[in-house]
Amino acid sequence: MGYIVAIIGRPNVGKSTFFNRMVERRLAIVDKTSGVTRDRHYATCEWNGKTITLIDTGGYLENHLDKFQTEIDKQVVLAIEQSDAIIFMVDTQEGINSADMDVTKLLFKSGKIVYLVANKVDNNQRLQFASEFYKLGFDKIYPISSINGFGTGELLDDLVKHNSNALNEKKMELPHFAIVGRPNAGKSSLLNVLVGTQRSIVTDKSGTTRDSIDTIYKKYNYHFKLIDTAGIRKKSKVKDDVEFYSVMRAVRSIELCDVCLLMIDAKTGFQGQDQNIFWLAHRNYKGIVLLVNKWDLINKQEDNTKTTEKKIREIIAPFVDVPILFISCRTKQRIFKVLETTMKVHENRAKKIATNKLNQIMLPIIENSPPPSTKGKLIKIKYCSQLPTKYPQFVFYCNRPQYIKDAYKRFLENQIRNLFDFTGTPIQIILRKK
Repeated sequence: MGYIVAIIGRPNVGKSTFFNRMVERRLAIVDKTSGVTRDRHYATCEWNGKTITLIDTGGYLENHLDKFQTEIDKQVVLAIEQSDAIIFMVDTQEGINSADMDVTKLLFKSGKIVYLVANKVDNNQRLQFASEFYKLGFDKIYPISSINGFGTGELLDDLVKHNSNALNEKKMELPHFAIVGRPNAGKSSLLNVLVGTQRSIVTDKSGTTRDSIDTIYKKYNYHFKLIDTAGIRKKSKVKDDVEFYSVMRAVRSIELCDVCLLMIDAKTGFQGQDQNIFWLAHRNYKGIVLLVNKWDLINKQEDNTKTTEKKIREIIAPFVDVPILFISCRTKQRIFKVLETTMKVHENRAKKIATNKLNQIMLPIIENSPPPSTKGKLIKIKYCSQLPTKYPQFVFYCNRPQYIKDAYKRFLENQIRNLFDFTGTPIQIILRKK
């Protein structure tokens, strides 16, 4: 989930309007009445090639008697705890009031990086009013208008600048493998079995793991970082505030890792939410290993590995080039195979094919099976190469890229997979005009 930034402030300062403008969708309800936002919303926005996850929160009012307000305040505090940085929004139209002072105290206690944003700067007079907020004790003020977008560029520039610094500090020299899946699929049990200690608490109750737990693994000539994540349920089923942020952290772990070990409960099968997690990893071009856990509890007369594997591959088509292992964390069945397979997928994801070798092999195949002509126009692919990126991206240069259909792109992908072994990792095919 990249870099998590919570938008905090008292009611009716324009947080939801700002949130909607940044994510370019009307996700949060906006109204002049204060207290409209009660539930938390999150979505990503992109700026200069960087991704920021924004959390829209309800307005904070300390020591308020209204029961809804009390719940809103709890969620605001949780958002502050779970975020990497804070946008503290104030209203230049109304100026400083006691509620702004309460939010300021809360943010200073948090120790998080805070961007003080003076909203509703819709004219030059309001721009002068923004300086009043220096009384709150912050070094810099970002005057903006959520309505027309004034000033948001500078704010986003500084946000992504800090985002880059944060990621550089956590530079990923070691491969990062995230253990992901629905609640109670056995993610923490797998971590404990692999590291040989009780690194994560394991119970029969789903939702025991609340945050992503990092562990360095260094055994049997393997050296990597394992990340145990909270179980990811459907958004509609997430009612608890802490679970909401736990799921966000788990999704973020997927987006930052190299390979996802997707745990599937053999007793319940490859359900809809397992499929959602699988396609989330696929959309982010992560290596994927499917682990069907608790296989020791399955009646082998009713289910066998071939039947189950066939069902899963039918569901994940057309991306079927994924390793599927049937394991048991309780009996340690095929646990060492998990390590071997995960490392192999990581190597495949980092694999680079020399340009001359790629052209020598692929161009004759393309010549024998060229793209179908469209509207009487012949399409000729003249050259191909692999881009120097973290995951496999192949660019094909041709005279009319706009006429090449998705089916032919899948043909090119399948040829590359058959020839060079990219099992477990998504491949992106890019078409460009020569």
